[in-house]
Amino acid sequence: MIINELEKCEICPHKCKINRNKSQIGRCKSKDTVKVALYSIHNFEEPCISGKKGSGTVFFSNCNMNCLYCQNYEISQQGRGKEITVEELADIFIKQQEKDVENINLVTPTSYAMQIIEAIKIARKKGLNIPIVYNTNGYESIETIKRLDGYIDIYLPDLKYYYNELGEKYSKVKNYFEISTQAIKEMYKQVGKTKLDEDGIMKKGVMIRHLVLPNNIDNSKKVLKWIQKNFDGNIFVSVMAQYFPTYIAKNVENLNRKLTLQEYEEIEKCLYSLDLDNGYIQELGEHEEEYVPNWDFE
Repeated sequence: MIINELEKCEICPHKCKINRNKSQIGRCKSKDTVKVALYSIHNFEEPCISGKKGSGTVFFSNCNMNCLYCQNYEISQQGRGKEITVEELADIFIKQQEKDVENINLVTPTSYAMQIIEAIKIARKKGLNIPIVYNTNGYESIETIKRLDGYIDIYLPDLKYYYNELGEKYSKVKNYFEISTQAIKEMYKQVGKTKLDEDGIMKKGVMIRHLVLPNNIDNSKKVLKWIQKNFDGNIFVSVMAQYFPTYIAKNVENLNRKLTLQEYEEIEKCLYSLDLDNGYIQELGEHEEEYVPNWDFE
């Protein structure tokens, strides 16, 4: 399937302008084909996402960021996975729905946003009718997010950095805060206030995730204050304390340790002081073990 937007790729903020339809490789290392590491039922997302039945995750390979601490680095940085067609991706969506999952959860989807749109069109004709979750690092082009309008029900973006210098230092991207916050505002404009069903499962809305990094507590406070100022409780927030040094971070000063109890309590106090009641804060030490996926397709 030829997708015109890939001929001069500007899908993400890097705007590499390479021709992916001719297998040219840009910053994210993705081509015209979709590359997927695995798809599975995931029970460890936030309760309103996983519910009792689990979230139908699809883990895409490659990423437009290069986080030194990425817990899924074999997928995102080293590109492990299998190349498939748009039609095969649509079939995966249908297979996940047949497992009675709560939603289709697209993990690190940015590089494949245009192919995902086409796959959703195909899958809807085959009966896809459960919510679609766009689970992103937040470094998104606002033009691409606008193209997703009508295809995504739940946006699950990270908001990693308030200070752009941290984005450059730890993830090798420029202007992270301005770019990601503009994208998040567009996401909210599309889907509006969070809607839950009678079982507390999210059907529509935005949930902002923030991973607290050691030695960067002020960055986290600034992120939370921005959320409170701009959305005033109208979206969900998920504060994650699961950080542990992995990948390159094991050898990077300021990143080569877990959070301390003092750091965690400081962020917890900040969260409650801002009255950000809609959401979650992860217990310190929860899900510490490195995620080791099953690379084989089901």
